[in-house]
Amino acid sequence: MCATCGCGDETGTRITVPHDHEHPHDHEHPHDHEHTHEHPHDQDHDHDHPHTHEHPHERATETVTLEQKVLAKNDLTAERNRGWLAGRGVLALNVMSSPGSGKTTLLERTIADIGGQRRVSVVEGDQETMLDANRIKATGCAVVQVNTGAGCHLDAEMMRDALTALDPEPNSLLFVENVGNLVCPALFDLGEKSRVVVISVTEGTDKPLKYPHMFAAANLVIVNKADLLPYVDFDVDLCTKYARSVNPDLQMITLSAKTGQGIQQWYDWIAKQ
Repeated sequence: MCATCGCGDETGTRITVPHDHEHPHDHEHPHDHEHTHEHPHDQDHDHDHPHTHEHPHERATETVTLEQKVLAKNDLTAERNRGWLAGRGVLALNVMSSPGSGKTTLLERTIADIGGQRRVSVVEGDQETMLDANRIKATGCAVVQVNTGAGCHLDAEMMRDALTALDPEPNSLLFVENVGNLVCPALFDLGEKSRVVVISVTEGTDKPLKYPHMFAAANLVIVNKADLLPYVDFDVDLCTKYARSVNPDLQMITLSAKTGQGIQQWYDWIAKQ
């Protein structure tokens, strides 16, 4: 059970590499090979005590303590991932959004447009299926699919295992397409260089106010599907105002991954990273 958001047990995470080439295994991995899955509390419970008297304030304290332990462990692994990526000169961008914002379409176009200038690889996060990974694979890009099962986000340990499977080339660009969710992914550092939040004009102007933690944690917000602006009730200026009310340093780009409108701003931002 994820203490920070109440999502299901994530021990069923699957890492899948949907391509045929082999990776050399004589390089350094971003983790030790002792896979000890520690639990925040002792698992040796005595089940002979039918009468337990829990007080609401005690349960709240335990939940907060458990959350702190989960995030502290995650942050430690994230720092190790960050150091491993930096040592290889790999630029990792964590791309987050709600489902259907156009993340995969944006990555497909990005790979097609700049993939010839710099090696690109992708970590795909979804609860189930290989659908998005297969779309990325069709571009010729190396990709690893992470299926989280009941989990609603990627975490640093999943990222560590994905890096081991993917083995991104030195001085390359790595996109992490996180699970579609505007809540939980904001809490979990993966070791990325920057965070990109994608929203679409079909989702509503008020998203930054409804999900402030996601926008507060972001470095860039992309307003996607700009080609639909004439047909929907979406105010780009007001959305920008809302976003910067929770994060004054946010950079904003409006584009259409489908038509290419405004897409060069995105590539320029990547180059500056």
